Amino acid sequence: MVNPTNLILKAVLVLLVLSLVIALSQTRFDYLKTQKYYSVPITMAEREKQLECLAKNIYFEAATEPFEGKVAVAQVTMNRVESGKFPADVCDVVFQKNTFYNRVVCQFSWYCEDGPKVVRSKAHFTESMEVAKRVLLENYRLPSLTGAMYYHADYVNPRWNKPKIVQIGRHIFYGERII
Repeated sequence: MVNPTNLILKAVLVLLVLSLVIALSQTRFDYLKTQKYYSVPITMAEREKQLECLAKNIYFEAATEPFEGKVAVAQVTMNRVESGKFPADVCDVVFQKNTFYNRVVCQFSWYCEDGPKVVRSKAHFTESMEVAKRVLLENYRLPSLTGAMYYHADYVNPRWNKPKIVQIGRHIFYGERII
């Protein structure tokens, strides 16, 4: 004869396990929906466009910086893409402009500077492209810059009220201001 108490306990246990599996699956699904580059298949042409945008940003922001400095610039770009506070596309982040008091401000200064954006050092651009590939395609990251969202050159002082994370080469990196 089947013990009704055991049957109820087994049913409750099955329901608990099923609820846990559903909750974990939903959490993972929600996470994957936010990870554009890991959950949505894209064309090779689109991926090449993203690499080109990221490589240009690395080159024009940090061409003469050490490897870690180039990675750091790329990582800030990707941190922004993944943050939900900036556009969710590499090129859109790199070329983002905002208007403050009728003045156009670029997220990355090289994009707003006057004059043509010409690659003058093939070797530096090749290195920038290699860094872009490691960061975008291989998810290479510097652990110290997980929360880095901003940076500036060490010869300027924007008077940001943001927590300083680290200086790498000629750039100082910052996280989000905690309210």
